[in-house]
Order: sequence, then structure tokens, then C-alpha cells
Amino acid sequence: MQIPRRKADELRKRDEGPLYLTKDALQRLREKLEHLKRIVPELAEEAARTAAYGDRSDNAEYKQAKGSLRHANWNILSIEDQIKRAVIIPTGRNDSGTVQLGSIAVLEVDGARKQFEILGPHETDPTRGRISHKSPLGVALIGHKQGDVVKIKTENGDREYRILEIR
Repeated sequence: MQIPRRKADELRKRDEGPLYLTKDALQRLREKLEHLKRIVPELAEEAARTAAYGDRSDNAEYKQAKGSLRHANWNILSIEDQIKRAVIIPTGRNDSGTVQLGSIAVLEVDGARKQFEILGPHETDPTRGRISHKSPLGVALIGHKQGDVVKIKTENGDREYRILEIR
């Protein structure tokens, strides 16, 4: 399959560094890739079927089918790139005593206990306590030990986070 020049340039501009993922996230990516590869022949068949309707410049069904096929092919390329760059985040006991990628940090902030899991940017969900190692809090926590206090500058002033526990 030939990649259009514009899309090839976009692919090159993307982050080429490692993509930190949990085993579950990598498995979900692989499953999505399998699904896309399974449906591409159906999408190609649909594009060919709608092309037979006549003038392609006014054929909305053909344009939609062709767009769906292009989108699926682009997603396949993107996911294959992500899988190639994937680095599994180690899980289990953290014996280093410091906050690392994959750690769960229990913090005290403004008198309340909060728990944050430090993951890669593709798996963040702050509402569930999953933050990126590239987020301001993630960057501040990496490398610190239990008992340390880290300060983060926010719009509302500085906030202090005391590390109560690292798992």
C-alpha cells in the first residue's frame, strides 16, 4: 500500500520516542489492529461496489466508503507504529523506594489522601487517578521518596504534595 505524501509527512512528525504502555493497553492495541485488518477487505469491497454507481464526483456513497477505507488504513499504520515503539511499563512491587513509571503514589494534598498511578501519556485518566509521567505532577513526583514533599505551581498558587506511600 502506498502512503500519500501528506500522510507520510504526518507520520514522520509524530513522536518517535518510546511509547510507554501497560501490558493491557498493548493487548488492546493489538486487538484493535486485528479488527481493522479484518474489516479492510469489507471496506474495499464496499468502495468498489459504490464506485460502480456511476459518476464518482457526485457519488456520496462512494466518497464515504473511500473515506472509511482511507481512515482504516491510516489507523492500521498508526497502530503498527505505536506497537513498534511500545515499551511495557513494569508492574508489581517497587523496590527502588522512589516514584517511577508504573508506581502508585499515595499523596496527601490539602489534608486529603489521593492515589495516583504514574503511566504513559496514552493511558491517562485523571478522574481515575491515572496520570502521565509527563504531566506537571508526574514530572514532580518521579524520583522522589516516601516522606518527600513536592511543590507544583498552579493557576491558584503553589500546591504541596506529601508522598505517604509508594507501591
